[in-house]
Parts: sequence; C-alpha cells; structure tokens
Amino acid sequence: MKVWIDQDACVGNGICAELAEDLFEFDGDLAYVRDGDRVLTERGAMISVPSGREAAVLDAAEECPAACIYVETD
Repeated sequence: MKVWIDQDACVGNGICAELAEDLFEFDGDLAYVRDGDRVLTERGAMISVPSGREAAVLDAAEECPAACIYVETD
C-alpha cells in the first residue's frame, strides 16, 4: 500500500497527523507524508505504508474533510 496527499486540495484540518503522526506531518497549513524522520514536502510525494499501519492510513483518508489523502494498493 502507498499513500500521498494532494496539498492543492488540503484544507489544513490536521486530522491525518492526529490519527497517524508517524506517517503524516502537519505544519499548521498543510499536511505532508513522512518517511521515517523525513517529511516529504514535495507536492505529490508518495510513501510505502509500513506493515501494520494500513488501518491508520485508511482511517486518516476516510476522516479527511478535504478527501485529499490518496491510497494506492499494490
């Protein structure tokens, strides 16, 4: 499973970072994906979801009010 955020659609709610702070970073305006300690600020940056974190990513995507979290399955 892979995940990315469309920052052009992000409304800055931050629910993704609340639900999965190890995978999403919220900077006060926009959300980004995290790859370990690195925050990927490039628009459309995608990460592979670590094993066991799939449910958290799906929850974040479902709860996002802007529906800007995109999940791709392998």
